[in-house]
Parts: sequence; C-alpha cells; structure tokens
Amino acid sequence: MIAIIDYGAGNLRNVQHALSLLGIECKITDQPFDLQSASGIVLPGVGAFGEAIGRLGEAGFIDEIKSQVSQGKPLLGICLGMQLLFERSFEHGEHEGLGLIKGDVVRFNHDLKIPHMGWNQLNLHKQYCDSTINQEIQMGDYVYFVHSYYAKPKYEEDILHETDYGFSFTSAVKRGHIIGMQYHPEKSGRVGMQLLKNFKEMMR
Repeated sequence: MIAIIDYGAGNLRNVQHALSLLGIECKITDQPFDLQSASGIVLPGVGAFGEAIGRLGEAGFIDEIKSQVSQGKPLLGICLGMQLLFERSFEHGEHEGLGLIKGDVVRFNHDLKIPHMGWNQLNLHKQYCDSTINQEIQMGDYVYFVHSYYAKPKYEEDILHETDYGFSFTSAVKRGHIIGMQYHPEKSGRVGMQLLKNFKEMMR
C-alpha cells in the first residue's frame, strides 16, 4: 500500500486516481502513523514552499517521513513535493526543507517565461539509465510541468532527469530509495504512468 500524504497542499485525487488505474493500492492520509504500515510514500504538493513545509510540520509529518526514509522506505516527491526534499528554498524568503537531498530551490531567471508550464522533454542522467525507476523510459520522452522554481542538487549523482528550458535544469532526482519529480507524472500520460509503475516496483 502506498500512503499519499494529505497536509492541505497537494494534488491528491489525481495522484490517487493514477495509482488506482495501475492497480496499485493507495490511501490518502492526514495521519503520520499511517506511514508506518505503508510500503511506500508519496508526497505531492502545489503552492508555496514556506506554507507547505509549515503545514507538513503542523500535521506532524516531518519527523515521521524522516524516520520511515531512514528505515529504507521508498518516498516519491511530486512537483512542490520534490522541492520539499531539499535543504532550502528561496521562494519568498528563505525556508528550511526536509534536508533529505542536499541542495537549494531557486527561481527561474526572469528572462524566461514563468511559470514553466506545459509539455517538455526528459534527458536521462547517464548513471540511472538502467535503474528500476527508468524502465521503459526513453531519452526525449515528454512530461507535464507547472512550476516557477527549480531544484539545484549539490551532488551530480543525485540527478535522475534533466530538462531544457533556456538551460538544463534538474527535473527529477534520486538518492537511494528517495525519488523526486518536478513534473506531474499523474498528468503525463503513458510516460507518467510508467514512472509511477516503476516507483511501485521499487517497493519490492
């Protein structure tokens, strides 16, 4: 069973629907202790970083997420949920994140149209081309984005996918059993559904 965290800042129903279409048992929960019995965790997110991390803390999820991840439980952060995995965000000030992946979240250059919205391509980082999460995913596959900030991992080995938008930015990350996707797999058609299926395979 995959637990989808409900902390008042996520696109929950679309994620639940996509997982259900794949035949994956999932549960939306606002109770941190439910993470203990889950086989995997999904952290969705829309909105502003500071408000989201605040809500996550108020709901009691931060310590439980860190505890479950430290025990090897797979975690998938989607969109803002990916950004929350990082140490800091500079969205409307400076905010501390979960710190599960080293690096910062920063705003796109103002010369670019913001938000970066719509379909764009994935470039698979070489060290993960054959990993479970990339099974049946090809260089140049399209996924759907909506975001004005992007993550800058400290370590290159944490980069799973990159995408070009005036420059090459990190669009997905991987550190062990922790995955982050800046794009919305639940809105990305066949490619997104395959990525969700691959995440489920990580729970074996």
